[in-house]
Amino acid sequence: MATYIVLLGSPGAGKGTQADILIEQTGLVHISSGDLFREHIKNKTDLGQLADSYMSKGELVPDDLTIAMIKERISKSDCERGAILDGFPRTLVQAEAMKTTLDEMGEKVEVVPYITAPEEILIERLSGRWTCRASGHVFHNLYSPPAKKGVCDIDGSELYQRDDDTVETAKKRLRVYTEKTLPLINYYRKQEKLVEIQGNQPIEKVTKDLLAALSIEA
Repeated sequence: MATYIVLLGSPGAGKGTQADILIEQTGLVHISSGDLFREHIKNKTDLGQLADSYMSKGELVPDDLTIAMIKERISKSDCERGAILDGFPRTLVQAEAMKTTLDEMGEKVEVVPYITAPEEILIERLSGRWTCRASGHVFHNLYSPPAKKGVCDIDGSELYQRDDDTVETAKKRLRVYTEKTLPLINYYRKQEKLVEIQGNQPIEKVTKDLLAALSIEA
């Protein structure tokens, strides 16, 4: 049987980093709904033009359109061994459609790792970015702090915080994510497929926990 993994993660929990590592470790195809949208739009497919008609107006792409793209993608030969699904499903409607599609293929979602961390840590990670006003060089309070606070190491210009990098925005992002994802988390928890992974650890330890959840030796 193929191995289908649904990867969930709070903003700032490190899901993107771990997705890249999992792809390398498992050899499974990585399917990101966002990447699919961009690919279809770039190639001007029928699905892509439909998606673009919503995205260009800042609207969410309807479930049926997103589902159609995913179904087409997992039908390709490179998904014979399965896939890591990132950003899909996002809603219960999408989760049920995914289940129906895999049932028809004689497959199923094996496990749903959910990477999270305490809210204060997530806010610190999400709100720590500062940008150089002159040339856009990026610094972070935790990961790449400037030598002198508020001053760009490269050109000496002022560092400022963009609106989408503030504490208030970080809190909003987390609140929206929790509200939208909680039904999905409960859906997979009831199926005993959800495995919570503590993201407030060194990257290597998070990877080890993820691989253990997938029954793969590090």
